Amino acid sequence: MIYNNIQLTVLPKQACVENLLKEIVGEKIKVDPHKINTIQIVRKSIDARSKVQVKINLAVNVYTEKSTPEAVSYPFKYQEVTGKTEVIIVGAGPAGLFAALRLIELGIKPIIIERGKEVSERKKDIALLNQNKSLNSESNYCFGEGGAGTFSDGKLYTRLKKKKDCSRILLNFHQHGAQDSILFEAHPHIGTDKLPVIIKNMRETILRHGGEVHFETKMTSLIINDGKMEGVQLSDGKELHAQAVILATGHSARDVYEMLQDKGIAMEAKGFAMGVRVEHPQGLIDKIQYHASERGEYLPAASYSLVTQADGRGVYSFCMCPGGFIVPASTCEKETVVNGMSPANRNSKFANSAIVVEIQPEDLETYKDHGVMAGLRFQQEFEHLAFKNGGRNAIAPAQRLADFVKGKLSFDLPETSYLPGIVASPMHLWMPEFIGKRLREGFQDFDKKMKGFVTNDAIIIGVESRTSSPIRISRDEETLQHISIKGLYPCGEGAGYAGGITSSAMDGESCAEKIAEWLK
Repeated sequence: MIYNNIQLTVLPKQACVENLLKEIVGEKIKVDPHKINTIQIVRKSIDARSKVQVKINLAVNVYTEKSTPEAVSYPFKYQEVTGKTEVIIVGAGPAGLFAALRLIELGIKPIIIERGKEVSERKKDIALLNQNKSLNSESNYCFGEGGAGTFSDGKLYTRLKKKKDCSRILLNFHQHGAQDSILFEAHPHIGTDKLPVIIKNMRETILRHGGEVHFETKMTSLIINDGKMEGVQLSDGKELHAQAVILATGHSARDVYEMLQDKGIAMEAKGFAMGVRVEHPQGLIDKIQYHASERGEYLPAASYSLVTQADGRGVYSFCMCPGGFIVPASTCEKETVVNGMSPANRNSKFANSAIVVEIQPEDLETYKDHGVMAGLRFQQEFEHLAFKNGGRNAIAPAQRLADFVKGKLSFDLPETSYLPGIVASPMHLWMPEFIGKRLREGFQDFDKKMKGFVTNDAIIIGVESRTSSPIRISRDEETLQHISIKGLYPCGEGAGYAGGITSSAMDGESCAEKIAEWLK
């Protein structure tokens, strides 16, 4: 017999120990626990609101005696697309990969060109970067197979779930090797140690069904004739031709924005956010969030989500990484950019998060001569400031958190997860005041919400500047084509229409579907 969607609230140990959970479920449905064959978790979330006891909320399907769950059913039916109509996809991040997979389902051949390297070769360049030995401007934490998300955690949570079903994205990741938990966790997370294999499996699916993937292949220009796409120009002088191009180049491909501006292709300035990475001992965050001296063996590393207003602008946490590491995310020399990630088991002794300040185009009055590129120029200047006030190569400027809030110098720094190294820097002095002031006010408010958050056991590391693109490539809301160029589909984070792995993947699928409609 099968009992569907049984709602439970249990203790952390009861959620993890099978026999204990069977006893609770048996009592709930009035069945002998020994007759319960399988308990399938459908949804799982942590409720840490009580200062007395953390609880786990579960929704489960229960299978008694000989009944068992059916295998996960995948909706994807890939076609053989060799010789079919071709569509060029620029960029092999989540937007590009999921667009390619959806095109194959729809009987269209994707040709992906990616400026960076395939994932295993990309790992080698990232290892050198972490050792502060060299930066490959085309193969790093931002560029390469899988995009910025591959080595930046793999968080799949998106607020778009409230507006649009993202189950296809989760199922696709699961089919290509992601763990079962992404199908039921409230905040699904794959882990940077798992993602490379999954991304490689996606590539193999694309190739097996007739698609093409070309690495170390850089687009330098679009080929446009009479307002219609005809293909792309490559850095080696060659051309690829197709009547539709998906532009999924990511938020760090600044040369693409420059090229689009030079060709007079419509773009617009949009809001974005910049700030710092803050890093705490994970044990401190556990203590604050779980209201206990230790979290114990049955609870995961605690996370947090914080937001406030400071002088008319939002200040908020972004890409919070429990049990994680801070990593160098620069793409050019003489700039310092940091990001965060976590492995699947989130077992680092550190917790980190971006804490960023909302920036609107009207905040950049002194950059107005740069027009639509104002935010990009300010972003670059922020990163150059961090480099100037940091150290050699990827060494990053840092300051104890309480010192930053109080406007004091830090004469020494605590241990950090950031492998290239940090150097004490008066970030409160050189950071643009309209960002620094709001950050200080934000941290003070966060300390009220999470008592003990502002401490000199925590540090800030600079700078977190690539949370999103400051530019949106204009497109028609109905067709998803560029507003003036037929066959050009700006897509994902770099085009200004997504904010993370899942939303980028969803936008990639949407563009593929619109292309199929248009080609017909």
